Order: sequence, then C-alpha cells, then structure tokens
Amino acid sequence: MAPTVPSAAKSASPSQPSGKSEVADLKQQLRQLAGSRAPDADDQRRDVFKRVISCMTAGIDVSAAFGEMVLCSATSDVVTKKMCYLYVGAHARAHPDLALLTINFLQRDCRDQDPTIRGLALRSLCSLRVPNLVEYLVTPLATGLKDPSAYVRMIAAVGAAKLYHISATACIDADLPASLKALMLSDPDAQVVANCLHALQEIWTLEAANSEAAAREIETLYSKPVVFYLLNKIKEFSEWAQCHVLELASKFLPSDNNEIFDIMNLLEDRLQHANGAVVLSTIKVFLHLTMSMTDVHQQVYERIKAPLLTLVGAGSPEQSYSVLCHLHLLVMRAPMLFSSDYKSFYCQFSDPSYVKKLKLEMLTAIANESNTYEIVTELCEYAGNVDVPIARESIRAVGKIALQQYDVNAIVDRLLQFLEMDKDYVTAETLVLVKDLLRKYPQWSHDCIAVVGNISSKNIQEPKGKAALIWMLGEYSQDMHDAPYVLESLVENWDEEHSPEVRLHLLTAVMKCFFKRPPETQKALGATLAAGLSDTHQDVHDRALFYYRLLQYDPAVAERVVNPPKQAVSVFADTQSSEMKDRIFDEFNSLSVVYQKPSYMFTDKEHRGPFEYSEDLTNLAVGAEAPENVISAQRYQENDNDLLLSTSDKEDNGTRASNGSSTSTYNAPSDLIGLSSQTPAETSLINTGGPTYSSQSNFSLDDLLGLGVTEAPAPPPPPALTLNSKPVLDPGTFQRKWGQLALALTQECSLSPQGAASLMNPQSLIRHMQSNHIQCIASGGHPPNYKFFFYAQKDGATAFFLVECIVNTASAKAQLKIKADDGTAAEAFSALFQSALSKFGLS
Repeated sequence: MAPTVPSAAKSASPSQPSGKSEVADLKQQLRQLAGSRAPDADDQRRDVFKRVISCMTAGIDVSAAFGEMVLCSATSDVVTKKMCYLYVGAHARAHPDLALLTINFLQRDCRDQDPTIRGLALRSLCSLRVPNLVEYLVTPLATGLKDPSAYVRMIAAVGAAKLYHISATACIDADLPASLKALMLSDPDAQVVANCLHALQEIWTLEAANSEAAAREIETLYSKPVVFYLLNKIKEFSEWAQCHVLELASKFLPSDNNEIFDIMNLLEDRLQHANGAVVLSTIKVFLHLTMSMTDVHQQVYERIKAPLLTLVGAGSPEQSYSVLCHLHLLVMRAPMLFSSDYKSFYCQFSDPSYVKKLKLEMLTAIANESNTYEIVTELCEYAGNVDVPIARESIRAVGKIALQQYDVNAIVDRLLQFLEMDKDYVTAETLVLVKDLLRKYPQWSHDCIAVVGNISSKNIQEPKGKAALIWMLGEYSQDMHDAPYVLESLVENWDEEHSPEVRLHLLTAVMKCFFKRPPETQKALGATLAAGLSDTHQDVHDRALFYYRLLQYDPAVAERVVNPPKQAVSVFADTQSSEMKDRIFDEFNSLSVVYQKPSYMFTDKEHRGPFEYSEDLTNLAVGAEAPENVISAQRYQENDNDLLLSTSDKEDNGTRASNGSSTSTYNAPSDLIGLSSQTPAETSLINTGGPTYSSQSNFSLDDLLGLGVTEAPAPPPPPALTLNSKPVLDPGTFQRKWGQLALALTQECSLSPQGAASLMNPQSLIRHMQSNHIQCIASGGHPPNYKFFFYAQKDGATAFFLVECIVNTASAKAQLKIKADDGTAAEAFSALFQSALSKFGLS
C-alpha cells in the first residue's frame, strides 16, 4: 500500500518560533508585523514585544532587533508602547547611532492626544541619555512643563534634572530652572510641585560650585515665603514629598521665635502620621528649630515620646529597629526624660535579636535610682535566654548599670548569683563584670572573692572569663587561700593554653602573687618566667623578659611596678565622643543614626570605617613587572575594588602566632631596660643558692627561682637560603599560584618604631624589600593599615615564595601569610623575610 502523502505544511504564524535562533526569529516576526493592518496585528505585536522583553530580562542580547522594534512602534496600544519605550531606554546608550531612529516616533508621541502617551514618550526621550541627542530634548521639555496634564508636567520636571546631568549647558541655556521655579510656586498639583522642588535642589546644588547665581537661588529655596508656602500645602503631598519638604524646613533659619512656633503649629498633626519617615522628619524639624530654646527643646522631647513609642510597637521589626536607633540617640542625650517609660523597652519574645540588643542598650542608658531594681530584675530574666548572644548582652547590661549607680548592693548580689548557673558563657561574662566592679568598688572584694574562690578554672573555657579569674587570683591573692596553688596548676598547663591574653594575665598574676606570698609562689614564678621566655607569641615573650630583667635589676622596683597602690576607677572610657554624638544628631533621620557614625565615615572613601580586605586576588588588577630599578608594585586608588584592610581575615587565623605555632626563635635584645651586656641568657636559670631574696647588688634571680636549669644550647642557625636577585613573575601567574598553593605559614611579627613611622610612605618599604631580593607585586590601603603582596624566588631553582603582608602602623605589627612551591623552605624564607622587615627604617 502506498504511503500517505503528507499535507502541505501550514505557514508559520508570526507569533510562533521558527527553526532559527531566538533573536533572529523575533526579528523576522517583527518585520512581518511592521505596518500590518490585520485585525489581530496589535495582539500579535504585543505578544512578540513580551517575548523581546522576556529575553532582555533574562540577559539575552536583543539589541540586534532595535530597528525592527522602532518600525513596530507605530501603534495605539498603550501596553505595547510601554514595552517599546522600555526596550529603547535600555539599549539607546549602548547603541547611540541606532537611538537616532527613535527620535521621530518619540517626538510624535510627545504630541499625542492621550496625556499618558505624552508623558511616557517624554520620559523615554529623557531616558535615552545620549549626548548627541540633547538638542531634541529641549523643546519637548519646555512644552511638557506647560502641558495641561499634571502627569506630563510631573514627568517634565524630572526630565529637566535628567537633561542637566546629560548636558548642564543645554539645561541652563534653555532657562529650564527658571521655568521649574515658576511652576513650583504656581502649579495646583502637589506632585508637580514636589518634583520641581527636587529637580531645582539637584540642579542648583551641582551648579553652585560654578555659579554664584545658583548659590543665591539655593538660598531662595530656604527663604520664608517658599518654606511657608510648601508647609501650608504639606497635607496635599505624598509621603515621599512630605519628607522632602520637611527636610527643607529643617534647614530653614527662622528670624524670631514666632516663626518657630508657627512652623511647629503647622506640623503638629504630622506627628500622628502613620508613616514613620514622616514622623521622624517632623521630629527632626522640631528638634533643630528649638536647639537655642532650652525649655521648649525639653518640651519637644516630652511631645515626641508618644509618637516614637507608638511607631516602635506598630511596625515591622525593621521599622522598629530604625525608630529605636533614633530613640537611642535621644535617650543618650536626655536619659531622664525617658526613665519613666522603661517598660516600653522590655524585650518581647517575638523581637529579633538586633531589636533586643538595642533595647538592652536603652535600658542601660535610662536606669537610675528610681527604676534600677525593676530594670535589673527584668535583665536577670534574660540571662537564661536560649539566645546566647542576648543572654550575654543582658549580663553586660546589669554590669554597666552597676558601674553607673551608687547603691549597688542588690546588683552585686544578682551578679554573684549568675556564678551559680551551670553555664560557661554566663560564668565567663559574670567574671569579667565582677573584675570591673572590683576595680571601681574595692570595698566589695571580700564578698566577691568569697564566691569567686569556689570557681574552678578548669570549668571556664572562654579566654576572657579565664583571664578575669586569673586577674582576681593575682590581685587578691592575700584573701584567697588557694590562689598560689591555682596559679601553679595553670602554669603547669601552660602549653595547653592557646590564648595569648590568658598567658599574659597569668604572667602578671603570678608576679603579683609572688610579692604577696613569696614562699608559696617561688616555684610557680620560675616556671612561669621560663615558659614565657620560650613562648612563641612575641607579646608574651616580651613581658616575661621584662619581668625577668626587672627582678634582676631590683625586686623592690619590680614590686612597685607590678603591684603599686591602686586607686578605684571612677569613670570607664566612653566608646564614642560627645562631638561624634553631636554630629550624628545633626544628621537625624538618616543612615548615620542607624550606623551610629557620621555620614562622612561611610560615604567618603578617605574616611571609611574598618577596612575589609578581599581574599580573592581576582579582584586585584595587578600590573606587569616593572623594569629594573623601578618599583614593581602598583599603588591603587581607593575604590570599591581596592584592597581594603580588615583586622580579622576571612581565612582562619587561629594559627596566627599561637603557642604551638611554628615560628623562628625570637632573639631578644641584649639590654631591654638598660642592663649591661653581661646579663645571663634569658632561658638560663641556674640554681646557686637558697630561696630567699634580697635587694643587694649580688642578688641572684636564679637562686630565687630555684629551678636548677642548665644553660640551654643556642638555637640552631636557620637553614641557608639564597634568593634570586632578579626574580620574574607576572601578575597572572601570581594570582594562579596564590589560588592553587596551600598556606604554609601564618605568623605575626613586629616592626621597629622607625619602620612604622617610615610607612607614611609605603614605597619606602617596597624599595627596602627589593634591596633584599623580595619584590612587591601589589599594594593597597591607607593609614594606619596597609597590605602588600610580595614574592621571591629561590636562587638556582624555579620555586617561588608568595607573601601576603598586612601592616598596622599604629601597633607596629605585621601579619604574614606565606605560600611556597617548596614547603620545606618556607620556614627559612620566613626567617629571612622577618629579618629584612625588622631592619626596615633602621638604616
């Protein structure tokens, strides 16, 4: 049987894809629809436009269909026109030559009878942002500002600001600012007035740098007629526009008190507005206008309490946090005015952690004699919170209240009760606070020590808690019977203690205990100094060496240095200066309040806060190796892709200079405190006598320690390593190696004071390292933090050493990360690198 002959294929519908690529298929369909008068042509054209916009949204380059899209723009369908305008605005800047094709139909649409199409066309025309087409924008904008439709005038006002950014000369020559000002003061539509105000502020602010006339025009915006005209219409504005007008009013300088009261009367009902931004803007106006009127200013605080507290409980957590930040700023300026509303700041179960933390800070600030008991009782309930960070903050809050109150009897009892809770973080936080309390209230030492003495150091895991306990063991060792023996057990486990902070406190505590109870602490002191002198952490080693030589010089002087008569601490340092708080208050109702820092600290690059370094070297545009005798490092301008320094790197820095880290042996200076060169070696503690001590010149410290340790052999010299004097490594290879090689060493070392001072010019360090055959391929940062990438090559081999060096000139410390092709030579190279770094600035 003969096979059935298939019927002829139907012609493809314009809206159906063919076998060609997506863009080519869309172009073909658009050509078929261009000029089509079919009854369903508008529907098909809309479907194809939707597909074009979908491709554009997905990131597909559909600019090839620009001409076809323009041909199909002749339609009366508003939805299709919107999509066409969206497409044209997205591709005009990338294709300025093709953008010229859109001028005719956009200008034609600007004269359409439908005001919606006129406004859309004018907005799209101004959004082309092509300098060559500026001449085609002026006439439609001037016409749009006089259009009978408020929608078109609103678009034209914003378009004038767009034109200024494209060509300031064209905007000024067309006298558009004058038209905007006239429209602002006469237009009946509130949104048109708001857009004119915004455009004028933007244009005149930028123009004021070059024109005195513009500066005078800015002053007219802050004049009484303009401000009162806008404030009288404020109820007609949208919420966004109200905030803009209120920001303008906050900068108005009234001539007398009557004007101040007139403005406050006009804005009184804005405090009950449902929008938090409007309420905060109104509060800013009230606060700034009454700064010079002390009594009225205090009344303003009373008046704004209720609206702010309402906003805290009525909005989303994010809004609550923003309002709480502003409340916190006001509380810090006038805590007494909010002390009666302390219950409003109690934490709710449903509050996010960031809101709870801010509420705890506010409870701390408003605590006084009348409400301390209730606040502390509430805070104690939070100590058992399942949210550990909040539990920690609540304990700290109790301690802060105790430090700022006169009657602390009940608070101290509450803190001591925390020590009975079987939770490590609670015990650690409480010990830190008890230490601070004892520094301010020494009279409470007997009660506190009686409880602290029952705590075993083995049950405390957090370094700061253990350090606080050790401090109390040394400071009050005469009142704690087991103090010498507890310290001795801690010294025996020296190698297991990884925190340098704890080891530093242990050194000092044993010294203090020795001068109070010498017979029982003699052995522990010798073991502590020996362990400290052999410690790989430089701060620990230096302190042990200092104590050793101080004792060797004169024990009486050592006692006065280590254990002097102490006075109670009356005031603890504030973390933020009053000047900084005033600057934040001046920027009320802005991100400065949320960030708790002035705007210049997070906007201007030269005043940015803590630096953050990018670990990914692909963000570094390192340059090629420079010729000989030319510095090979590129000094980058500070921008968002620069290396920005951070005190805590993204890589785990737990191995940095820890007790068990692999570092080269530290060679102490021969005379730390002015002793003669005949001083015995730090680690040779020879037993030549009894355990008693004396201040006579022939005093033998080794006698006192009674260790009987034989003289330690000198450390072996580092392996010989010679570097290639002219290594060659291009930036691309450096990046690839840095990403592939494993981390060989992480260390911390010190710079000389002269070296830290010399880093005011980072190029000097680069030249110094080049003289030691170590090249720099990239550098960045600014005072006091700098970051360098160095490399060197093993002489006679292809092995490279790569170094990331982070230097803090304030502490004169350098953090090193070393990667090497030959891992066995990493330690030798580290010793060579540190040797070169230590000599920087000395020659």
